[in-house]
Amino acid sequence: MLEKLSTERKYQLYEGSVQNHEGDIDFINDQYERIFGTKPLLLREDFGGTGQLSCGWVKQSSHHKAWAIDLDPEPISYGKERHLSELEESSRNQVNYVLGNVLENQDFKVDVTVAFNFSYFIFKKRNELLAYFKKVKEGLNENGIFVIDLFGGTDSNQELVEETEYDDYSYFWDCENFNPITNECLYYIHFKDNGTKHERVFTYDWRMWSIPELREIMFEAGFSKAIAFWEGDDDDGGGDGDFYSTETAENCESWVTYIIGVN
Repeated sequence: MLEKLSTERKYQLYEGSVQNHEGDIDFINDQYERIFGTKPLLLREDFGGTGQLSCGWVKQSSHHKAWAIDLDPEPISYGKERHLSELEESSRNQVNYVLGNVLENQDFKVDVTVAFNFSYFIFKKRNELLAYFKKVKEGLNENGIFVIDLFGGTDSNQELVEETEYDDYSYFWDCENFNPITNECLYYIHFKDNGTKHERVFTYDWRMWSIPELREIMFEAGFSKAIAFWEGDDDDGGGDGDFYSTETAENCESWVTYIIGVN
């Protein structure tokens, strides 16, 4: 019988493989300041999981606050033990973990709402995604933005497994199935840790949304702008981590980028 990954190890591997909350925070701050001429203070992290981004957000100052919303108590529990506990005691009350649905009304408004790691792909119908985007807009301050990430490219809908090797483990991104009629897809994340392959540690039953679809739905939800970004190239032809707004781009095998909806 294969040894099961502990909850702690599962989220350690996940965060080490797919999250870069420092880069996300830099991008949010730069773009918000470019749009409004000031820094944002209040963040809502939808589908927040462990709340790593929220805890990183409040490290910026005593005036920063964050809410991490998720339906699953397991990552919230891990996030409180792992990330919230590492904050200085005076900063812990700046982060609020909310066990709940992102479609529910909240009693606070924020400068920035994010839905990262393609989490909103869980909404497969256009009317469902529109309802979510409208709910996000209702929860923003007048000077507010909604930031999402998404992925695509010629390999994104191919049934294949991509392995990324790290110092002490491997990460596998597995496209099990893609339906071109509906754009519904099934993805898995596997890990190889200490010589043991752990299959289907995370499962994603999604619809793939495109940049033009998402921008159109943002406008329909009432956002005044829906800004598309693209990543620059490094010397080896890979992404350099710098994103710029554009209306034209060259498709490639795999890309990850952002869209910003401006209130």
